[in-house]
Amino acid sequence: MRLDKFISKSTEYSLTDAIELIENKRVVVNGHIASAASGQAHKNSVVTLDDKILIARSSRYFMLNKPVDTICSNIDERYPSALNLLDVEKVDELHIAGRLDAGTTGLVLITDDGHWSFNLTSPKNNCEKLYKVVLVRPLTSDAIPLFRDGMLLRGSSKLTLPAKLHIIDSHNVLLTLTEGRYHQIKRMFVLIGNRVKSLHRQRIGNVELDVDIGRWRSLTQEEVASLSVNTE
Repeated sequence: MRLDKFISKSTEYSLTDAIELIENKRVVVNGHIASAASGQAHKNSVVTLDDKILIARSSRYFMLNKPVDTICSNIDERYPSALNLLDVEKVDELHIAGRLDAGTTGLVLITDDGHWSFNLTSPKNNCEKLYKVVLVRPLTSDAIPLFRDGMLLRGSSKLTLPAKLHIIDSHNVLLTLTEGRYHQIKRMFVLIGNRVKSLHRQRIGNVELDVDIGRWRSLTQEEVASLSVNTE
């Protein structure tokens, strides 16, 4: 963990305050005066502030049902950040693991545990994400093997990983992916002559979305552990 983040997570100081504390040489890591906010505080590091040992608070894990026209950024841009919907302290310490674009709704996972979110979003860990897709044009079962065998998206040199397509009816499907390329689902359907009308993420790993749009809750220890297992 970055040293400034560790200090913020161990005290009531903000990230800006933490940087100032480091610059004023009040922070010591393993017996050496810290010189940079970007330095690392590892699991076994001993970090002190004014000779007082700091112990980081436990990591936090949330699910949010992301509404349309919000973004998975820590700051407001063209659209407001989905993090504004969380009524918790120190929201600035949190980040969204696995982003959705502004027009996509559904499950996002939010945490201050960088290692957990890195593993969760790494393509090599094959964590499944389930999406509900509404299409502009009708779709037949002929599309199923195209998704299963992988597609060569425009501008890419590698096939997409195998995806599971389940057709509910001609315009509604469920799609399960284990990767998350830029606008991947929309690009896959364009490639077969269709377009996405709406897109909603319902599940990540074994964690199923179960809160209303715009609502959030803490993940259970079992849910956090299940995603940790799936991403090892």
